[in-house]
Amino acid sequence: MTIIPPYLKPGDTIGIVCPSGYMPAEKYQTCIETLTEWGFKVKVGKTPGHHFHYFSGTDEERLNDLQQMMDNKNINAILCARGGYGMGRIIDKLDFSKFKHHPKWIIGFSDITILHCHLFSNFKIVSLHAPMAAAFNDGEFKNEYIQSLHEALLGKKADYKTNGNILDQQGKAKGILVGGNLSLLVNVIGTRSDINTKNKILFIEEIGEYIYGVDRMMYQLKRSGKLDDLKGLIIGRFSDMKDTTIPFGKTVEEAIKDLVKEYNYPVCFGFPVSHEKENYALKIGVKYKLNVGNGLVEVREV
Repeated sequence: MTIIPPYLKPGDTIGIVCPSGYMPAEKYQTCIETLTEWGFKVKVGKTPGHHFHYFSGTDEERLNDLQQMMDNKNINAILCARGGYGMGRIIDKLDFSKFKHHPKWIIGFSDITILHCHLFSNFKIVSLHAPMAAAFNDGEFKNEYIQSLHEALLGKKADYKTNGNILDQQGKAKGILVGGNLSLLVNVIGTRSDINTKNKILFIEEIGEYIYGVDRMMYQLKRSGKLDDLKGLIIGRFSDMKDTTIPFGKTVEEAIKDLVKEYNYPVCFGFPVSHEKENYALKIGVKYKLNVGNGLVEVREV
């Protein structure tokens, strides 16, 4: 049975942690101010602003900070300030014994994909793939993507419409939504955080990879059976892609299209889920409808 954490109300407290990479204090101040404007209280953990080489603390410090936020009954949601790298180093040491009885919203993307996968695969707890602290800093913190996070926390069901892409495979689907960052989805295969994609709608996004690297990761998803029995596939934005000195010969989208064209389920390309500003909040573990039509894509929570 899927467990949806309680939605938030004014006066509830959002904890902010950095369970992976380092983030300087000035980078999350606008986030704190905005969350306060929304009527929430904010409790900042020990890791935001803390620096240990690449990370926001030692493995033990990051583990303890996240663990305390998860176990604190006065915290109603946990916003991961940034991703980067580090969740995979601590995920198997987290204790979910209290959290599974008193679940709360875990918010983030990128490296936080591992935590999202782990929560749903092991405990069927829904979490929120959504903008993190830095997204509030672009001077447009009331844009539709930041607002989609606010609305999701309050319990509003998502209904996103976006333009289609010439590479789209048309069709309609309904299923539980899973996914996140492509490299992390590949990274969890064969681990305790691995996800079962059968009859699911899968979404992926990526940043800073070589085109051949994305092609290789997509083939790993395919060879491991993750693409075989999907209800639908949402291809998000692939930012800052790189090519080799001898060109790969295709764009990253063309490479993915060639790999998935044999499947009969709907596939959309360029959906606004990404490492950029265009990053709609998506609830992982909740049922969505995907409608890929002629020039229009709809992703709607049901």
